[in-house]
Amino acid sequence: MEITIQARHAVLASDFQPIVEEKLRSMERFNVKIDRIEVEVTHEQNPHQGKHSHKVVVTSHGSGPALRAEATEFNDLAAFDVAIKNIELQIRKIHEKSKSHGRESIRTMP
Repeated sequence: MEITIQARHAVLASDFQPIVEEKLRSMERFNVKIDRIEVEVTHEQNPHQGKHSHKVVVTSHGSGPALRAEATEFNDLAAFDVAIKNIELQIRKIHEKSKSHGRESIRTMP
């Protein structure tokens, strides 16, 4: 999985990229095909947007399903945490749909 991080009107903390890569790599435990993920971080210049001045958009591209989540919070990591929870919920839904839930009871087996 290729991970791209873009910052618009923002300077990212030095520990932001390793944290993002670690959390996105943990999504590989589900059997959902994701080729590329883009993380876009935007800082709002308006001072009235104090608690929601950092926006993170996470988008997946590739042969698998299209996943997208965005969140606004008071800093980059908090916004990323909210967005990654939304992506994880989407991936879990897709993973559960792909599972075979056929149940055979003991009585029906020959």
